[in-house]
Amino acid sequence: MNPDPFEALGLPARPDLDDETVRAAWRRIAAATHPDRPDCGDLARYTAASAAYAELRTPWGRSEAYADLLQRAGHDAEPATGPLPPIPAHDPDGDGVPRHPLAAVREFPARIRYGRPGHLLIRAMIVAVLYLVVLALIPGTTAAPADLTGLLTWFVLTGRRDLAPRPER
Repeated sequence: MNPDPFEALGLPARPDLDDETVRAAWRRIAAATHPDRPDCGDLARYTAASAAYAELRTPWGRSEAYADLLQRAGHDAEPATGPLPPIPAHDPDGDGVPRHPLAAVREFPARIRYGRPGHLLIRAMIVAVLYLVVLALIPGTTAAPADLTGLLTWFVLTGRRDLAPRPER
């Protein structure tokens, strides 16, 4: 592994480089040093550049290589690639105002009314008819509860797109 893959590709040591910049640097060096060139290229430099590209080709790899460089340089401070601060689950808007736990229940009738209530009603009727069919055809079998749970899950998951978006505050 190259001690500084950024240097091997002639790039600045920054974790925020984009994929195309890294790829272009590797292609430039690979074209100039490839062993199949008429002048036989430079195998050592080509191999180093290919290894550096393999390490830096993804954003994750670039951030890891950058963190390794900082650690080798003796920086004890938190690197710029540290994790983002957690976003509290009770504050989905990120505005610092916690959301009331029953707000979704309170907003539900308005989301139905301003969404696509006709589509939601059709889905509900399909589920109700299939519920009755399942109960009539296979009452008391072990598959009936699983089928009924599957129908309810289908209704909940597909019905969400017929609701209006959550109202803004």
